[in-house]
Amino acid sequence: MYDIIHAFSTIHLFNTWRRNSPLKRTAAHYASCAGAGAIHIVWSEIEPPSERLRTDLDRAVRSKSWRADIRVEIRENGGGGGGSGRFKPIDGVRTDAIFSVDDGVIVPCSSLEFAFSVWKTAPLTMVGFVPRMHWLDLDLLKSGGVYHRYGGWLSVWWMGSYSMVLSKAAFFHKKYLDLYTNEMPSPMQDYLARERQALISHHLIDSHDSLLKLFSAS
Repeated sequence: MYDIIHAFSTIHLFNTWRRNSPLKRTAAHYASCAGAGAIHIVWSEIEPPSERLRTDLDRAVRSKSWRADIRVEIRENGGGGGGSGRFKPIDGVRTDAIFSVDDGVIVPCSSLEFAFSVWKTAPLTMVGFVPRMHWLDLDLLKSGGVYHRYGGWLSVWWMGSYSMVLSKAAFFHKKYLDLYTNEMPSPMQDYLARERQALISHHLIDSHDSLLKLFSAS
């Protein structure tokens, strides 16, 4: 087990449909970052990954990694492209820190190391690169409901603030993978997976620890 103080983390990479080239490029990039201790890929396609792809990924990662013992693992997600599979526990994970990232998102290694150093100061929160806004819908509130409206990046840019960080490029503690699988109510899992996959970890961490989600602009 690697001590988190030694700056090693697991890269949790989620692939999208039929995008093998970006997947290999992204995996190789994160392997080149000194803090990456393992590359774990959640496979979202119906067809399983080919042996050729497995070999190419292993070769690409090992050719870029600073670590001779870096691991490359692919977990098949049962097909259908469901995003909730990215939040299931990882067998044999050796680090407390998980960096969850989509296959087309490239964060420079220097920025990744900076975000990780921030995360270590508050390891029960999320530290990431994709901030978003949400706010109460006043019209629905007047009618007796309590509903929130979700805004994209333009809302963050326009308002100069954010209220959440998405898991498409963020650090969080490995314990939340277990909490998602074993403690989050099934209706909430179903709703978030159906409506806003990237909000799952935000809602889980916020409800469990009520800590600030930190946006790294490095």
